[in-house]
Amino acid sequence: MTILVTGGTGFVGPRVVHALRSRDLPVRALARKPAAETRLRSWDVELVQGDMTDPESLRRAVEGVDTVVHLVAIRQGTPEQFRRIMIEGTQSLLEAAQAAGVQRFVLMSALGTTEGTKDLVPYYGAKWADEQAVKASGLPYVIFRPSFIFGEGGGILPTFAKLAKLGPVTAVTGKGTQRIQPIWIDDLAQFFAEAVARDDVLNRTWELGGPDRVDWNEFWARLRRTLGIKRRPTVHMPMWFMRANAVVTERLPGNIPLTRDLLKMLEAGDNVTADDSAAETFGVKLMPLDDQLRRGTS
Repeated sequence: MTILVTGGTGFVGPRVVHALRSRDLPVRALARKPAAETRLRSWDVELVQGDMTDPESLRRAVEGVDTVVHLVAIRQGTPEQFRRIMIEGTQSLLEAAQAAGVQRFVLMSALGTTEGTKDLVPYYGAKWADEQAVKASGLPYVIFRPSFIFGEGGGILPTFAKLAKLGPVTAVTGKGTQRIQPIWIDDLAQFFAEAVARDDVLNRTWELGGPDRVDWNEFWARLRRTLGIKRRPTVHMPMWFMRANAVVTERLPGNIPLTRDLLKMLEAGDNVTADDSAAETFGVKLMPLDDQLRRGTS
């Protein structure tokens, strides 16, 4: 059973690939520059050159593949980039998978993606379109919608830690009462490793989060405690002020932690699971938030 992983060279992808290889499953990873992926090569991963905007490369990538794990996404960009990379790219991958006789398609979506939020920001719109395309493809599928993903050496947690360490105050957006449910990256990878082999989880959308639901006020308090930061005042920043700042920061290069779209997603409400059955069904023991913070900031 050969498994194609798209997005295997990003933040989440290597952990998913490692979880699959730890079960001795053969993995092929799509990469724009295969020669540079020394870590994946060291795990005996087959690397193929390709890009989500190149349908021919996707057709080559799925040849002889039984299962596709699709992780590619962007969080920031123009509407055109979301359309080309996420929506059209996923559709091209699905068409290639159908033609190649792929037997299973596992998609990483995002918690908060619903029909009600699809028009809120391009990210949710692209994720919703991807989900609908997967369901309409006729391929057996598993869709995961994870909450915030915390891990070592990447993702959003190091940015949060840096802000907590360097800021003279803890700046909390709005009232800080919206809740989140962070999941540890290796726990997330175990869900994917289970999903490629089990038939009892097929044709369902699974919401994934860690064992702790906290609002932003509690999250920042726990993070400060983990980092040993004391007597740091908390200041709640009004949304209008944060939006004004986002107009400036979103024009900066790189992966910016503050954009108007991100504020819209925050304002949309809690980012927590409505159904807790995934961990029990998949047999994944979830890491508590305090342990995530300790490991992710050490």
